[in-house]
Amino acid sequence: MINLTAKPFNLDASGINWVKATLAGMTLQEKIGQLFCLLGDFKNTSEIDRVLNKYSPGGIMYRPGDSHEIQNMHRYLQEKSTIPLLLGANLESGGDGIGNDGTFYGRQIQVAATGDTKYAYRLGDIAGSEGAAVGCSWAFAPVVDINFNFENPITNVRTYGSDPKLVKQMASAYIKGCQQHDVAVAIKHFPGDGIDDRDQHLVTTSNSLSTQEWDETYGDIYRTLIDEGAKTVMVGHIKQPAYTRFFNPSIKDEDIMPGSLSPELLQSLLRDKLGFNGLISSDATNMAGFASCGKRSDLLPMAIAAGCDMVLFTRDLEEDYGFMLDGFKNGVITEERLNDAVTRILATKASLKLPNKQVANTLVPPASALSILKSKEHQKWARELSEESITLVKDTQKLLPLSSNKFKKILVIVLGDVLSASGKPPVADLFISSLKNEGFYVDEFDSSVQGEMLSKGSIREIKNSYDLICYFANIKTASNQTNVRINWLPPMGVDMPWFVNEIPTLFVSIANPYHLQDVPMIKTYINAYTANEFNPEIIVEKLVGKSGFKGKNPIDPFCHYWDSTF
Repeated sequence: MINLTAKPFNLDASGINWVKATLAGMTLQEKIGQLFCLLGDFKNTSEIDRVLNKYSPGGIMYRPGDSHEIQNMHRYLQEKSTIPLLLGANLESGGDGIGNDGTFYGRQIQVAATGDTKYAYRLGDIAGSEGAAVGCSWAFAPVVDINFNFENPITNVRTYGSDPKLVKQMASAYIKGCQQHDVAVAIKHFPGDGIDDRDQHLVTTSNSLSTQEWDETYGDIYRTLIDEGAKTVMVGHIKQPAYTRFFNPSIKDEDIMPGSLSPELLQSLLRDKLGFNGLISSDATNMAGFASCGKRSDLLPMAIAAGCDMVLFTRDLEEDYGFMLDGFKNGVITEERLNDAVTRILATKASLKLPNKQVANTLVPPASALSILKSKEHQKWARELSEESITLVKDTQKLLPLSSNKFKKILVIVLGDVLSASGKPPVADLFISSLKNEGFYVDEFDSSVQGEMLSKGSIREIKNSYDLICYFANIKTASNQTNVRINWLPPMGVDMPWFVNEIPTLFVSIANPYHLQDVPMIKTYINAYTANEFNPEIIVEKLVGKSGFKGKNPIDPFCHYWDSTF
C-alpha cells in the first residue's frame, strides 16, 4: 500500500487530490507511457511532439551539453507535456552532469577523502541548484555502492569509498543538499555494487554477501537513507543470491534474477523489510546485465511486475512500448500493479511541486537562472575541496617538497590523458604549466624523442638529462571498459618505472586511486581522484610545499599488496 502522506512524498490534501485526479483521467496508453524514462536524444521539436503525443513518457534524461540548449529543450518538453515530466541527469560530481559549462566539483571518492560531510553537502547543493537551473528535477545520484573490490571497473571514483559508515554519512549529506532544491535523488545501485569485478553494461553482476553481511553494510546504508527521505531508488542489474534465496528458498540458481527483475529483492527486501515507500527505477534496460536475462518482450513487463515503477531507456521506443502494453494485456502487469506504479510516479512529481510549477509556468527557470552554473561560490568550494582532499599516499623516499633548485629538469610521463568528449584539453597541460610556473624545466614524454633513451640509453644519459621523472595518470574508469589497469608502451613497457632506484620518481594519479597495484615500486605516490580544472594546479602547490597534504585515504590505495606499501 502506498502512503502518500508519508516519506518520501509527504503530500498534503492538494497534492493527493492532484495525484488521484490525474490517475483517474489517464488512458491505459498514457499510464503505460508513464512507466518509461527515455534517453533525450531527440533531434528536433517535431520528433518531441510525436513522442509526447503518442507515448506520454513519465521522464526523460539528457546527456550533458550546452546548458542553454538543454534548458531550452527542457522548457519545450515541459510546455508540450500534459503531465509534468521528471527530467533526470547524472549529477554525481556537480552541475557538469547536465551542463558542460556546469561546475565539475569532484568525484564522490574525492569528497570522501576530506573525511568531512560538509563537502558532500556542498556537492549535493551544487548538483541540485545547477541541475534545477537547467530544468532538472531528478538526480541519478548519489552512488551508495561500496568499494569492497578495487578491481571493480565501475564503482572506483564514483563511490564514497570502502567504509560503509562513511558512505552512509556522505550520501546523507548529499541528499540534504540536493533535495532542498526540489531535485529528487536516486540512491543507487540497489542491491549494491562493488563486490565483484564486472560491469552491468556488459554482464549481469552479483552481490555475494550473506544476508547478515548485507544488512550490516548495504542494508544499513539503504535503511538510513530511506528513513531520511530519499525520494527514489535506482535498481541495478545486480543479483543478491543470499536474500533471493532467503525470501524464496525453493528458487533454482538459474532463476535468480538481478535486482531490476527480482520480486524478492524489490518487494520483499526493498519495500517490505526496508520500508521504501517511494519510486523505484531500473537502471538502463539496454545494458547487457538486463537485456541478456531473457527476451526483451518478456523482460520489460517483468521489471514492472517485479516492482520497478519506471524503466530507464529503450532500444526501439515503439517496440518497447508495445512490449509493455502487451505485458499488461497478457496479465503480466496487473491493473493493480500498473496503477500502483503510476501513482508513485505521479506522487513523486507532486512531492517536487511540479503540478504547481506547471500552473505557474515555472517548471523550467528563465535563462538568467543559468548564472549559478560555475558561480564564484561554487568555484571557490571546488577549489577548497581540492585543498582538503588531495592525498599523499606515501613518500618513503622523503622526496617532498620539491625544489626547482634540486630538481631543475623534470620529465613528465602522461598516462591516459586525452581530449575530453566535451572538447576540454587534457588536464596534464594544466599540471605541466603549473610546474613551469614554479621554475621547473619540463619535458612531456614523447616516445619518438625520449623512448630510445628509456629503453636503450645509459643510466648516465638519463641522469644527465633529467633530475626527476614524474608520472601523471588520468586513466578514467568508464562503462564498457573492463580493464582499468595501466597499459605500458611497447616494446617491453618502455615508459614503465624500471628506473625508480636510478633517478627520483613520483606518481600522481588524478582519476583512479588504485594504480599502486601496477606500480608498487613507486615510493612517492599521490591520489587526487578527479580530473577537473582545480586539482592540477593545487597538486603542484602541494608538491613544492606551499600547502600541506590533507586528504585521508577513503579506500585501501595499496590494493592489499604488501609490497606496494614501502
